[in-house]
Amino acid sequence: MNRLEEKRIEIDAIDNEMAKLFERRMAASREVAEYKREHALPILDAEREAAVIAAGAKRIEDTELREYYTCFMKDVMKTSRAYQSRLMDGMKVVYSGAEGAFGYIAAKRAFPGAVLEAGADFADAYHAVESGKYDCAVLPIENSYAGDVGSVMDLMFSGSLYVNRIIELEIEHNLLARPGVRTDAIRTVVSHPQALEQCADYIHAHGWETVAYSNTALAAKFVAEQGDETVAAIASEESAGLFGLEILARGINSARSNTTRFAVFSRAQSLPSPESRTGSEHFILVFTTKNEAGALAQTLNIIGAHNFNMRNLRSRPMKGLIWNYYFFVEAEGNISTQNGQNMLSELSAVCARLKLVGTYN
Repeated sequence: MNRLEEKRIEIDAIDNEMAKLFERRMAASREVAEYKREHALPILDAEREAAVIAAGAKRIEDTELREYYTCFMKDVMKTSRAYQSRLMDGMKVVYSGAEGAFGYIAAKRAFPGAVLEAGADFADAYHAVESGKYDCAVLPIENSYAGDVGSVMDLMFSGSLYVNRIIELEIEHNLLARPGVRTDAIRTVVSHPQALEQCADYIHAHGWETVAYSNTALAAKFVAEQGDETVAAIASEESAGLFGLEILARGINSARSNTTRFAVFSRAQSLPSPESRTGSEHFILVFTTKNEAGALAQTLNIIGAHNFNMRNLRSRPMKGLIWNYYFFVEAEGNISTQNGQNMLSELSAVCARLKLVGTYN
């Protein structure tokens, strides 16, 4: 036996061991996919992949091979993601609106291989996840122009679901009409009330009447089906394609920067590792204060004393209790650390009600 044959036998033996390790790794990937599906998490975690590859490369003693190890591991990660994606293809996701609406676009972007279905409204979608009919719901919580979506915030306070992910979607409103219609023929525009508000300057400049519709996609469908050339819709480019409409004007938003934040709600809570220090960790709390002087200030001081930076503080009226409010806080930091747990313990002592709604990166 010559040296070439000896080395081929050695490589075959190594490949046999690698095949066994590959099966073990993919079995672990299957469990990761199950966890991600349960917690409505994305398949790709770019920060973790980069950290794993970098840590592995440092363990390669032959520095000349580190570049090749990095390429090898990138292929392994790609294969693992493909496997997880196939496993998660049957995931059922609910959104509010209709196909072509911005809720649909956000859900499709977050879960490209999932089964997407529309709920009748925000509450219907939320409760459908609570009942187990869907794996998760994708619902808007805030728009950079119109502010927070109060009804979804109320569901955060009263419901049982958790937020494990936030998606930011840049909103571009377009003027849609039936093919061949000219802008000067339009007399009325239909759309969701927020879309009409966000395009108010453009609408008023043309002197058009407005009619509110339940969502932007259904407004586009209405214009396509009813045949009145004096009526146009304000909706997404996706809606134009779905319903055979022409885009007469793009980006008619009054604000050039118009972004909606969508939250992914699921039944399972996902907490970061206490050791995580990516700098991108965030958490959401809702709470009520005791009816005592300085109670709110005391609560906020506790958050600040533990060095958590509040990005967002809002109050909302409590349904059925006149002049009573709950508070919504969104803050930066890892709530799983001992410091975070100490803060929650202190808050529990001064708040009438406290709920950790979710964490996200």
